[in-house]
Amino acid sequence: MSGLARVEPVITGPPARVMICDDSATIRSAIARMLESDRGIQVVAKVSNGRMAIEELKRTKVDVLVLDIEMPVLDGMAALPLLLQEDPGLRVIMASTLTTRGADIAMRALRMGAADYVPKPSTIGATTDDRFRVEIISKVKGLARLRQRAALPVRPAVPSMTRPAPVLPPKLLAIGSSTGGPQALFTLIQALGRSVTVPIILTQHMPATFTPILAEHITRLGGLPCAEAKDGEPLLPGQIYLAPGDKHLIIEHGDGTAAGRSAGKDFGYRGTSGNVMARARLSTDPPENFCRPAVDPMLRSAAIVCGGRVLVTMLTGMGHDGLAGTRQVVEAGGAAVAQDEATSVVWGMPGAIAQAGLCHAVLPLPRIAPKLLDMLRGAAR
Repeated sequence: MSGLARVEPVITGPPARVMICDDSATIRSAIARMLESDRGIQVVAKVSNGRMAIEELKRTKVDVLVLDIEMPVLDGMAALPLLLQEDPGLRVIMASTLTTRGADIAMRALRMGAADYVPKPSTIGATTDDRFRVEIISKVKGLARLRQRAALPVRPAVPSMTRPAPVLPPKLLAIGSSTGGPQALFTLIQALGRSVTVPIILTQHMPATFTPILAEHITRLGGLPCAEAKDGEPLLPGQIYLAPGDKHLIIEHGDGTAAGRSAGKDFGYRGTSGNVMARARLSTDPPENFCRPAVDPMLRSAAIVCGGRVLVTMLTGMGHDGLAGTRQVVEAGGAAVAQDEATSVVWGMPGAIAQAGLCHAVLPLPRIAPKLLDMLRGAAR
């Protein structure tokens, strides 16, 4: 992550039971101390390779496993399917190095069933970094809550206060996500298939090393193609434009202005003379909400350029990035859909817009894609 708000999720009920699997005893101890500094977490096992993790899992109840990738005897990628076979409800967080290879392995692990990843510190001292501490604690507690909730009887959802859908269908789909986001994105974008006929812009809080790999893995899902946005390129329908790590994604009118000639009323993909009507711009402006890329600048610019005809989708994430931008979209005539608390790793970003009364719908992750497709067709009112 390029930045994190200093907010940690609250977990109720029993502590999160965690196993740490890493071949470095020093790393195991450092991560254990960090996790156990939170009263909502209990480290129940520490092992040095995947084979030991499988054996430990047979005798110890574990909610979340922090799994290193490179280990002797049995590495993390080889152990992952065996661990999930032993306990299908286990939530696995892959500990990946901040390298292109590490990013690719982490994304492959997510597609194989891992729940999330953390960029592994390159040095022992880095495990005391506050951003790393906040990230790993929030992911462990959020995933443990999902694991514990899955074991409870299903309760009817409490209806949320929602807004009516706009009269005009959206011309742009904008997605924001953070903690737990990559796995949620895989689920959502695969379910959307190839039916989206507007451009999709996406900001996921993620390091620069990881964003091109995330784009590649989204494309491999077989739906819409995804790539890091390039400065100045046109936004075309049926394409996903991902904010590169450490750069804000801004939307400009095709003439190079944020507001355009008519506050977005002429927004389209190409004008009658063939001119591009909207472009991506990349910005190194200061972080917002402790993040770069951040969701807010993306949504603010989209609201202006599209004349409000934007459909916001807010997925799991810590903090409130995207709240101000969503408010601007909705006030301009757009709509927003948020992931519900029950399926979010951290109900920070989606919870912020839901609790602010900005949403057309607050839905479990599997139900979001059908709702978006209806709204993009103008079928939802």
